Amino acid sequence: MARIAVFGPHPDDQELGMGGTIALLVDQGHDVLLVDMTDGEPTPYGDPETRAGESAAAADILGVQRMQLGLPNRSVEHSLEARHRAAGAIRLHQATVVFAPYFEDAHPDHVATTRIVEDARFDAKLTKTDLPGEPIYPSWFFYYYCTHLRHVPNPSFLVDIESGWERKRASILAYESQFVRPEKNRRIIDWLEAASVFHGSRIGCSKAEPFFTREPLGLGGFGSIVNLD
Repeated sequence: MARIAVFGPHPDDQELGMGGTIALLVDQGHDVLLVDMTDGEPTPYGDPETRAGESAAAADILGVQRMQLGLPNRSVEHSLEARHRAAGAIRLHQATVVFAPYFEDAHPDHVATTRIVEDARFDAKLTKTDLPGEPIYPSWFFYYYCTHLRHVPNPSFLVDIESGWERKRASILAYESQFVRPEKNRRIIDWLEAASVFHGSRIGCSKAEPFFTREPLGLGGFGSIVNLD
């Protein structure tokens, strides 16, 4: 079992970018924590209480824990304090795997979040600090795609999410203030499904999610690689 921390700038980013993979990881017995940098508010149809209820409902659908770091929405900054908050979350969860948004994005909160978490990975291993929890250096750092750019992913690998798609969909729709009430956002589910079908077609499955890594992946064999025929 791995302990996995998935960081998102706002509640719903993790579900949008890799909700199917989160569901799959939970099914495989891994301990997954969603870390929200902000509460995501203000938004046109939301408020802090509504968003908190929606994010809790989404976490229940995926079967994960959730915590919030309390940084200000729309003004997340790469700072020592933010790094240490993120490092504390890694240490308290003892995460050996960390996910963060892809590093190229139009949204400043997304770019800042990824910079923060990249540095927090290093800070989490430091001794003789006042950070909570025991020192740990996560073995793996992966990027998921949840961008505000017209960006076509060029992933390092794809994850088959056929078994997790319906829970991903349900977890996104739990954010009624973001994807149900705003008429202009209702098509996002359709766009995500279309993208997942395309990515799935690249590896011979019905749906998949893309990921990027700057570090080489090690394989102990070829048994887990799909579509070998």
